[in-house]
Amino acid sequence: MSITLYLPKDTASLALGADRVAKALQRAAQARGLDLTLVRTGSRGMLWLEPLLEVETPEGRIAYGPVRPGDAESLLDAGLAQGGAHRLRIGRPEDYPYFARQQRLTFGRCGIVDPASVEAYRAHGGYRGLEAALAAGPAGTVEAVKASGLRGRGGAGFPTGIKWNTVLLAEARQKYVVCNADEGDSGTFADRMLMEGDPLTLIEGMTIAAVAVGATRGYIYCRSEYPHAFAALETAIAAAERAGCLGADVMGSGKAFHLEARLGAGAYICGEETSLLESLEGKRGIVRAKPPIPALKGLFGQPTLVNNVLSFAAVPWILEHGGPAYAAYGMGRSLGTLPIQLAGNVKRGGLIETAFGLTLREVIEDFGGGTASGRPLRAVQVGGPLGAYFPESLLDTPLDYEAFAAKKGLLGHGGIVVFDDTVDLARQARFAFEFCAAESCGKCTPCRIGAVRGMETIDKVIAGESPRENLALVTDLCEVMTDGSLCAMGGLTPVPVMSALTHFPEDFSGRGARLPLAAE
Repeated sequence: MSITLYLPKDTASLALGADRVAKALQRAAQARGLDLTLVRTGSRGMLWLEPLLEVETPEGRIAYGPVRPGDAESLLDAGLAQGGAHRLRIGRPEDYPYFARQQRLTFGRCGIVDPASVEAYRAHGGYRGLEAALAAGPAGTVEAVKASGLRGRGGAGFPTGIKWNTVLLAEARQKYVVCNADEGDSGTFADRMLMEGDPLTLIEGMTIAAVAVGATRGYIYCRSEYPHAFAALETAIAAAERAGCLGADVMGSGKAFHLEARLGAGAYICGEETSLLESLEGKRGIVRAKPPIPALKGLFGQPTLVNNVLSFAAVPWILEHGGPAYAAYGMGRSLGTLPIQLAGNVKRGGLIETAFGLTLREVIEDFGGGTASGRPLRAVQVGGPLGAYFPESLLDTPLDYEAFAAKKGLLGHGGIVVFDDTVDLARQARFAFEFCAAESCGKCTPCRIGAVRGMETIDKVIAGESPRENLALVTDLCEVMTDGSLCAMGGLTPVPVMSALTHFPEDFSGRGARLPLAAE
């Protein structure tokens, strides 16, 4: 009797014992004389259910989770091969409420395919986008991306098609395509999940970009803390080369595109595109002054297209189905889908991909199930360590670039971190300054010195030392950092600080009682 099982091997699943589960299943199957095929995949994104085991049945895949090594025997005894009843049985993942409400465009294959197999990727629709791009030509491909309304998923929200068009029109003998995979924001893990679970989608998106703008070389700059993602990328790149989807003659088109994965050195600032380019060139990661923009003078002084993992990964679907089909999702100027990463003090953390427009409250309550502690929610930070802290009264804000900007917040990379009522927002504000002081590249004074002075001044506030005067100083300092910093590192550090001051002023009295701010 044969049985085909699917078990994730992404970082989260490995941390929860997926390899031990795999060994236990193999031992139990061997003892029963079963012919077991175990396919290692990425995660579906329901992290509280990991390791999530799936079995191929005539009715489709049936899932069980979270599976522990000790569950192997009882699962096989319960008729796992037929999707039999068991206390861990979830049923078809697509029917599970958390999953059923999503619109999986970018992550449609994640958790389903073997990330190292070009054959499995093609069997699930892979490389249809590249075929469409080769047929459409550079101008047609760029127009499709423009029509989609895709904006940079790395946080800036800049229209992707406009950036591509700028590189396309630039005249140069050599152009580059660079992927910013230096995912360093707190509460974000979508890039890692995609690189570990479906790296060929990223590779296909970058290949489409190269065909569109006339680049022949590309680099994926992966953060050093992602060793499994880096290994998955290198394996997938080699597989794509063997299949003729990368290299000197991409899919017989006569177009060349050579791609390499490079490992970063652990600097958060290298998530800023010009610092990333400096690092790729073998230099210290320091922000460059702009202009010139990288699209005109980037890597090694040549026109360079720099996009985030999720931006590139959205492109294959767009080219396969057309720009207008992608633009049919979303709201306002925020079109398409947003991969949301839900983390922090929440019952059901994980990845959610859905059209823009879902509210924070819907994400946290309907998907996340509220706080893990069971205590009242007090604050939510969206957009990483430089994102604003929103109180409960702002939870009905839709996930939309303009809606968040109107509330002085950042949608960023789509990371959401939940805090219950035990959080101290004065200490969170201090952490924003501390983080900036530790991660600043040091090139500009407002960021390098301002973050240190901010941390010192917040310490005085927490200690109850002239809180009114010191809070006024913090406000002035934040204005200087916003207006004078060279990049978003220093320019956005005031966002979490000022949001904490605005929405949670009672935490800044130094003695636990609300202190009115000077503006009141």
